Amino acid sequence: MRGLVLAVAALALASGPVAAKMVEQKVAYEVDGKKFEGVLIYDDGVKAKRPAVLMAPDWMGVSAQSLTQAKLVAGKRYVIFVADMYGADIRPKNPQEAGPAAGAVRNNVSATRARINKALDAFLAEANKKGVIDATKTAAIGFCFGGGNVLELARGGRDIDAVVTFHGELTTSAVSTPGTIKPRILVLHGADDPFVQKEARDKFEAEMKAAKADYNIVAFGGAVHSFTSPGANQPGRNMYNAKVAKLSYDMMRDFLAQSF
Repeated sequence: MRGLVLAVAALALASGPVAAKMVEQKVAYEVDGKKFEGVLIYDDGVKAKRPAVLMAPDWMGVSAQSLTQAKLVAGKRYVIFVADMYGADIRPKNPQEAGPAAGAVRNNVSATRARINKALDAFLAEANKKGVIDATKTAAIGFCFGGGNVLELARGGRDIDAVVTFHGELTTSAVSTPGTIKPRILVLHGADDPFVQKEARDKFEAEMKAAKADYNIVAFGGAVHSFTSPGANQPGRNMYNAKVAKLSYDMMRDFLAQSF
């Protein structure tokens, strides 16, 4: 419990002050006749319009942890929408349930792209209706499985300003073609990630070069998978790293500020 408290505190420092009036609104939408439910997150005490940041969560999907993470990222700076990549009827309770759910999406690139694009559409429509976003400033961020989701948003040609991944999946079965990728891309990765190793980073970089994309890769020495996830506690595999988490969030904020 002490580790979790320290983790949340570190993330709060990385994200800036957390407001007392955080809105958490469920937003229903459909993809190919299937019901989905994302969550809109923003500080209702801020009157100025803020950048719109779509967030694709890790393989646990729309969960209490992902919503807490979204609130901390949002702070007073952004309006966040937590994308539902599984459908409103699928909420994994553990890794044993998350694995098959993520695999079904991962193995269908066209479905991944349709779902992440529709999540962004639903986000922008609802947030514009509420008048809380500056729709000229749009980005997407993703964690682990979600990192792969937002990269597919970019590969599919969505015209947004920036994409940031944290210990995300990097390779695809539908590589980009020159001129397709519109946003700037920042990959924040653990140099010792055993699940997405240097070979995958090299393959991703070759794809980005061939696609003539504007991209950056940062590999944090000593960090493994899930370095931003407070509950990760498997040394050498999935492990929270408070210093790297804070640094990565600082880099995200700077990158987004430069991209808008």
